[in-house]
Amino acid sequence: MFKLILIIGTGSFIGGVSRFLASRYIQNTVISGFPYGTLFVNILGCLLIGIFYGMSERGNFMSAEMRLFLTVGFCGGFTTFSTFASENLSLLKDGNFFYFALYTALSVFLGLMATYFGNLVTKIF
Repeated sequence: MFKLILIIGTGSFIGGVSRFLASRYIQNTVISGFPYGTLFVNILGCLLIGIFYGMSERGNFMSAEMRLFLTVGFCGGFTTFSTFASENLSLLKDGNFFYFALYTALSVFLGLMATYFGNLVTKIF
């Protein structure tokens, strides 16, 4: 178990640093108030997690540890949006349209509300 935690943690570290560098580079290249850097990272993360899961489904192409390093670790550190998209794709593939809609709506709405209230709390105290 400790080995898996180290594998995921290392991937997450690399993914987080990669997210920071890629997002910052793009945002500094394109002068705009629109968050192009974050958008780029989120879409790239979705592409990568799709590729990594697709590769892992092809059989013995990668070990379970490598899959965890790349998906949970790297992509999780790079952007949790990629995990959100991957989970939604799984719900759609399984025909769980209600859960897909519910998960998407709740994630977006509750995520925005939690961010708003978290920010509000810092102004109260």
